[in-house]
Amino acid sequence: MSLTEVDPIVLAPAFVAGLLVLLTHVPMGQEVLKRGIIFIDLALAQIAGLGLIAAAQLGWQLQGWEVQLLAMASALSGAVLLHWMERRWGRRQEALIGVLFILAATGSILLLANHPHGGESLKDLLVGQILWIDWPQLWPMLLVTALVLPLWYYSRWFDRGGFYFLFALAVTSSVQLVGVYLVFASLIIPALGSLGYRGKKSVAVGYVIGALGYALGLFFSSVFDLPSGAVIVWTIALTALLMRFFVFKSIEQLGG
Repeated sequence: MSLTEVDPIVLAPAFVAGLLVLLTHVPMGQEVLKRGIIFIDLALAQIAGLGLIAAAQLGWQLQGWEVQLLAMASALSGAVLLHWMERRWGRRQEALIGVLFILAATGSILLLANHPHGGESLKDLLVGQILWIDWPQLWPMLLVTALVLPLWYYSRWFDRGGFYFLFALAVTSSVQLVGVYLVFASLIIPALGSLGYRGKKSVAVGYVIGALGYALGLFFSSVFDLPSGAVIVWTIALTALLMRFFVFKSIEQLGG
């Protein structure tokens, strides 16, 4: 595709999907860094995917909201387990999350070993198909975002397992739209890029990094006909790097 053939109307649902993901994932990513449990999103996303794969292998015909509910149930079960592990083995939490992730990932591989489209299914789970999202697919994510954000900022049970519950809801809905890699990038890279800022300014910086990363990634992937998910991961990372060391630094110097 050439530059003149890039159609904003076609890219619009994908970009809105990215913005919906960022609304919850930017503040959550900052909390993840604070707690030092970097791989929690990968673990919960893989557990949600494992639940869907297991249901398909059992012959269940899942469509629409059934898929969402089963994925949510799987991820929430993982969230309960993670909360229990934190209370029992808090100092080893990150290592245990890593073990849980690798068990869920390899479990998916084993379940799909004899599936004719197993490789394609795993690729969709990891990389996603963000460029092919249409408007109706955004409704579940919109509803989850409308539920999660107020609870995230105003819930009193945040430190009593509420963190894991809300995290599971957000990650499960987003991973089905954009894939595991983009979920991880949306959580961690804007959070890293906003380190050093505090409060609302930190969240705002994270949103700017993420939104620019998604916009540039969708644009370049369309122009050069490259996988959108992989390109967006790179553009978010490069945007965070450039904004951190050049743009924001220059603004601070002018303001100081």
